[in-house]
Amino acid sequence: MTQAVILFLRACVVLLAMPVYLLWFLGIWEPFCKKIFFPFFLERLSEVHKRKTKKQKQELFRNLPDFKSPSGELKVLEIGTGCGANFEFYPPGCKVTCTDVNTNCQQGLSRSMNKNPHIHYERFIVAPGEDLHQVPSGSMDAVVCTLVLCSVHNVNSTLKEALRVLRPGGAFYFLEHVAADRSSWKYFWQQVYYPTWKLIFDGCCLTREIWKNLEQAKFSEVNLQHIKVDLPLMPIEPHIIGYAVK
Repeated sequence: MTQAVILFLRACVVLLAMPVYLLWFLGIWEPFCKKIFFPFFLERLSEVHKRKTKKQKQELFRNLPDFKSPSGELKVLEIGTGCGANFEFYPPGCKVTCTDVNTNCQQGLSRSMNKNPHIHYERFIVAPGEDLHQVPSGSMDAVVCTLVLCSVHNVNSTLKEALRVLRPGGAFYFLEHVAADRSSWKYFWQQVYYPTWKLIFDGCCLTREIWKNLEQAKFSEVNLQHIKVDLPLMPIEPHIIGYAVK
């Protein structure tokens, strides 16, 4: 019965979003989304999300300097850099390599770089999280991934790549929205919105239980918390935050 209700409500949401589905059918939506809509939306969401999670991010990245290499350098790789919403939380002098599959966020990224001259920007790599072959194995002290694992094609492959590029003792930092408790109304509505949300927001999946992927990955230590981020009218309130050590 519940599944039938979900399917009915999904159909209602599809009807409401019919113009988007029509554009998708005509092959117009995807290029428009990647080039114009999603970069615009992402930059604004990033600002709101950053305000809502500022204290959590400050606490999350507080121990980032502890993972400096024996030479004293701190090399950070950020997967899915987007508009650079994490830069202000990185310690001075760290060397950051940015990666993303979408190069249309460059204007927002440049603005963030200009606002945060305290860090050194090494290079920008156009690559998905599942394939970071341009980054040598064991070359990074830390890997950062925030609001990205919801939309990668394969979470496990992305975590495997993060482990590969990390040096032994390096850390993987994460802050991701995840599926709500399966018995909750929030999860019910996540299921209702899932197909249309994924289409409109460039592959973003609402019901991924990413904490399970992290717990099953081959990290030696996982420090993980479930938190709620108050984002009105959006089905992405449940989050996980923490770091895992190689």
